[in-house]
Amino acid sequence: MSSSNDVYQTPLNSRYASNEMKYLFSPRNRFSTWRQLWLWLAESQKELGLPIPDEAIEQMKAHLTIQDDEFKVAAEEEKRRRHDVMAHVHAFGQVAPAAAGIIHWGATSCYCTDNADLIFLRDGLDILIPKLAVVIDKLSAFAKQYKDLPCLGFTHGQPAQLVTVGKRACLWIQDLLMDLRNLERARDDLRFRGVKGTTGTQASFLQIFNGDHDKVEQLDELVTKKAGFDSAFIISSQTYSRKIDVDVANALGSFGSTCERIGIDIRHLAMLKEVEEPFEKDQIGSSAMAYKRNPMRSERLCSLGRHLQNLPKDALDTYSAQWFERSLDDSAIRRISIPELYLSADACLILLNNVTSGFVVYPEVIRRRVNDELPFMATENIIMACVKKGLSRQDAHEEIRLAGVLSHQASDNVKKLGKNNDLIERVRRTDFFAPILDELDTLLDPSTFVGRAPQQVEKFTSTEVKKALQPYEEHLLKAETAALYV
Repeated sequence: MSSSNDVYQTPLNSRYASNEMKYLFSPRNRFSTWRQLWLWLAESQKELGLPIPDEAIEQMKAHLTIQDDEFKVAAEEEKRRRHDVMAHVHAFGQVAPAAAGIIHWGATSCYCTDNADLIFLRDGLDILIPKLAVVIDKLSAFAKQYKDLPCLGFTHGQPAQLVTVGKRACLWIQDLLMDLRNLERARDDLRFRGVKGTTGTQASFLQIFNGDHDKVEQLDELVTKKAGFDSAFIISSQTYSRKIDVDVANALGSFGSTCERIGIDIRHLAMLKEVEEPFEKDQIGSSAMAYKRNPMRSERLCSLGRHLQNLPKDALDTYSAQWFERSLDDSAIRRISIPELYLSADACLILLNNVTSGFVVYPEVIRRRVNDELPFMATENIIMACVKKGLSRQDAHEEIRLAGVLSHQASDNVKKLGKNNDLIERVRRTDFFAPILDELDTLLDPSTFVGRAPQQVEKFTSTEVKKALQPYEEHLLKAETAALYV
């Protein structure tokens, strides 16, 4: 007897994504949504005067959720007819015989397939967007907690002017806010395909209603409202424009690039032993090196984010390759790529939630690294202090950088001999700097090197972040730490 272990499963389904997202794109939900669309069409046609018996409506309502044995009926019919929609029309008619003659009346296949896809695009974004808001909120709390902790900035991968741990987190938040805006816009721009017929002209429905244009428009509006959309496209072909998929895919793909960007930063910080992702009590870092704390969550985030940011190419190619009112080469690829877009984004959000819920910060390691580099960065402060004491700026500059070659000697001490940075000790032993020796400790206070980083964190989180998160307050109050399945 075969089992699920004998059949390939996408890891997005078996390992990474949430149950709610997996159900959204499940066969049961897909074909049950088709049935719901057929019910809405029949109800609206009846409301507009078409002779549809009450019994037909009641039987359709009673069998909206497709059952396991009905899948078999549809599969056998599709094998015979080579048409998935008509196979499911047949299966639905089997359990709602009073409606068998009016199911799908006047509609084309894309009435159910495309309208269902638009519902899935919308509902999927409604799942993802609050999860993203929760991640932003968690990172915002982290940024405020560590807004004052100085750490080395890095430009070109080299130590640079100090920032703070919280300020760096705000760089991630700012990019995630852009993703939040993009996903909100993609969701708000979605419109229903509606009731448009085989080539989008509504000709079949005009015939059903004996040339009554008003009733055809009312039918379109009624079904659109029942589906929960504010409006439907006035213009469509047999399908809704595949450029809609492009817009949604681009927003999700852009989010994928953010995920890899953040994941790489976290991995680098873990390499420096400054900040780590959560590490569970029984977690194994390496099968051979028991001491290791590999950043597996962030590595997985990078991996899934990389996959996600590559998926929009499918949507772009599919849109540009469509012929006139439609061609079927869009079908197979969309069955694969659209669910993968959403499952990948969902998996990334689970990881981001989990990681940001339990960051481990090592302030002493951060301070040690700051202290190793700070003497080099303090040279300008030392020069300015010399000027305040009446010494020549040029002379001070020469003593430190050229004539005294103190910074070069200290640098050699660190790089060539592996010793500590002794620039400040060299300054203390140089007579020229005697007038400012009592100020050196103050001049080396790391908090004086971070500029307005703490104030920027406060302003950013209390204005832009707070405003962006206001619509999601209910979700934020109920937010929990996302658990990883593996």
